Order: sequence, then structure tokens, then C-alpha cells
Amino acid sequence: MGNPLRWAGLALLAAAPLAGMGNYPLHLLIMTLLWAFVYTGWAVMGRLGLVSLGHGAFLGIGAYVVVMGWNHYGLTPWLGIPLALGVTAVIAFVIGYPCFRFKIVGHYFALVTLALSEVARLIIVALRDQTGGSLGVTPVTALADTSGSLVALQFSSKLVWFYIIFAFWLGGLWVWTRVDRSMERLALEAISQEEEAAASVGMNITRLKLGVTMISALMTCLGGVLYAQYQLYVNPDTVSGIGISLQIVFGAIAGGMFVRLGPTVGAAFTLLLAEGLRLALGHDIHGLDGTLYGLMLVLFIIFMPKGILGAAQEAWKKRRAPPAPAAAG
Repeated sequence: MGNPLRWAGLALLAAAPLAGMGNYPLHLLIMTLLWAFVYTGWAVMGRLGLVSLGHGAFLGIGAYVVVMGWNHYGLTPWLGIPLALGVTAVIAFVIGYPCFRFKIVGHYFALVTLALSEVARLIIVALRDQTGGSLGVTPVTALADTSGSLVALQFSSKLVWFYIIFAFWLGGLWVWTRVDRSMERLALEAISQEEEAAASVGMNITRLKLGVTMISALMTCLGGVLYAQYQLYVNPDTVSGIGISLQIVFGAIAGGMFVRLGPTVGAAFTLLLAEGLRLALGHDIHGLDGTLYGLMLVLFIIFMPKGILGAAQEAWKKRRAPPAPAAAG
């Protein structure tokens, strides 16, 4: 973050809502930063060889625990958030520890987490009397007579929400940077290349993998809380299940999960893609977005594994590289 151009870019982004943009562009900007935070959370572990297809479960936990606590028990989100984080930490541990302890890795780990996301969705649907089932649920509003409620964490002003989510996005970038510069990242990269060799030199593989998984899961849970409180509506398809899990993975990989701002680029790309599909096709073809996310995920992995930003950076470096010296005759 020491580059003056980066600070200037952040300042311009922070000031953008003050330039008089309309509610719809501001909404798109807020959603881009929100999803960028979630995708960055996934990339924290995804870039280190831990490919999870179950982050929709953690997103759903964050959204539903806070909303259900407020609706049924009058529990302020300020208390619901620690509860959601606690539930997320327990589930991440219960899923992660056996997998890492018994070396369930690669495709097998991805399948375990994929099942987790769908189980979370099915539980939400099954508890329809409490959660609203597949129809979703709206948090009890606290906006009747005021512009917002700090106790309910509800604000009618999009400007307030922009700066809240902007702060979380910056926090997500900070976490990504701290993990990227840590010794644990080097250890996890070594583990992803050759786990047996890493274990032979004394690395605690289970602890390292579990630590980064917990960080990633907790960030995603916070993203679910922000989504629910900003949108004031959640349903199983938007915050849990296979579809949203694929969207998270696709967004991070498409933007470039090995670059700090890659998930943010991926968030902008997926949001523009979703809005383009909605405007072009409406909602007539059910499941089209999930199908396209899956198809494009495969294509990006095959043809652009470093993502949009990663590929752009690589092309820029090649362009700026000095020409190779001509071979002696």
C-alpha cells in the first residue's frame, strides 16, 4: 500500500459516492465491495492449495444466525455477530480438522466442502417455520421513523453502508496481505507442493491448514452478516448452497486469486455478468447463472489460471522486460 498511486486510487474510490452518483450505481459499487470482501476471504485459503466449494455454508451462517437472532429473540446483531462467528468457527473446525488430520486433500477436500454448502441450504429450507424456507426472510425493520438504527445495524442511507463495507473491504485486503507476507504462507505453499516432505521437517500441517481455513471461514461469515443487514432480505439460494459457493470460487479465480486486488476485479466481473444476464434474459431461465459460473470457472482454470488481473500483470511485466541480448554470431 506504499505506492502513491494506490493511495490515490483508494482516495478516489472513497470519494466516489460524494460525487453525486445515483442510488443504483452506488448500490452496484457497494455490492462489488461486499463480494470483493467475500472473494478475498476465499482467496486467503484458495491460493494456498485449499480449494473449498463450501463457503456458501459460512455465508449462510453469518446471514441467518444474525437475522434469526434479531427476528425471534430481539438479539441485536452486535451480539448475533459473535454468535455467528462462533458457530462458523466450530463448523470449520469440525469439517477441517478430520480432513487435514487424515490427509483428505485436493478433489476429496473440495467434495467434502461441496456437501457442506448443500447441507446448509437444505437445513435452512427444512426449518421453514423459523427461516421462511425457500421463500426467504426479511429482518424485522427498525427503520420506520428514523434514518437508521445502530442497535439493529440497519441504515436507510446507502452512503453509510458504502463506508461500512468499504472499511471491511480494506480490512480484507489487510488480512490477505498479512497472510501473504507470513511464514505460514511459505509453509503452506511448501505443503501444497509436497506434504510428506513438509511434515518430515517438523511442520505442523494440520495446525497450519486449520488456521488459514478458520480465517477464511470467519471472513466469509462476516460477509454474510453484511449481506443480510444491507439487503434486508435473505433466502437459501442467495446466501448458501452450491450455486453461491461456485460464484465465490469463480469470482476469486476469474479476477486472480494470487493477486491482492484479483478478487475485487473478480467481484466487479461477476456482478457485471449477473446484471448483464438479468437485463438480457430476466429470470426466465432458472439456474442459468449457476451453470454459466460453473462453465466459465472451468474455462478460466484451463485458459487463464492466473485470472484477469494476474494475466494483465504478467503481460505488463513481459512488455516492460528488457529485450533478450542477441546471441553471439
